[in-house]
Order: sequence, then structure tokens, then C-alpha cells
Amino acid sequence: MFPGMGRMNPKQMQGMLKQFGIKSEEIKAKKVVFELEDGSRLIIENPNVSVMNAQGQKIYSVVGNATEEKGLNEEDLKMVIEQTGAEKTDAENALNESNGNIAEAIMKLKKE
Repeated sequence: MFPGMGRMNPKQMQGMLKQFGIKSEEIKAKKVVFELEDGSRLIIENPNVSVMNAQGQKIYSVVGNATEEKGLNEEDLKMVIEQTGAEKTDAENALNESNGNIAEAIMKLKKE
């Protein structure tokens, strides 16, 4: 959080933050999901989450390993449905399994 303070005891860090008028507390979270503008999502399982209140402004800090879920492009999904006559969930599954490759998804659904 602050350069050069990586080895500081968490209680010492909270004490320092308190001197600056910043209150910090841990949030017990199972999962944190960031929904990105491109439709994909970053998912952090078992994160360390803390919230700091600095002069009425809340600052959330999330630490953990993220996995990315690619979002499906609605136009691609529509094209797969139109070309194959598949149900939406089947088309979504085919696109996910083909990593968004439209031609591969269409061929997969036409074989079934």
C-alpha cells in the first residue's frame, strides 16, 4: 500500500493510518467480481478486502489472484443462433467452448 512499508505489522499500519485520520477495517468476502466494460469479468476467490475511510471517502482494497472470464459479444451470439437455429444457451456454450471462435461454434452446433 505504501512503498517501503511492506514488512510493517498490520496493527502498526492501522495505527499510522489512524494518525492521518484514516480508519481501516477488514471485510470478510468470499468472492469479488469486477464487471469490465468489454463484457468480461475479473473474479477473485477468497480475497483479502479492506475498506478505508479517509475524510468521508471510502477506499476499497482487494488483494488476491484473479481469473478472467471473457464476455460474449452479443452480435457473435446472434449470428451463431441465426446460422444454426440453436437455443441461446446452446449457442453461448458453443462460443465459450470455442473461445469465441464463431465459425468453430457454428460447425460444432451443426454437427449435433
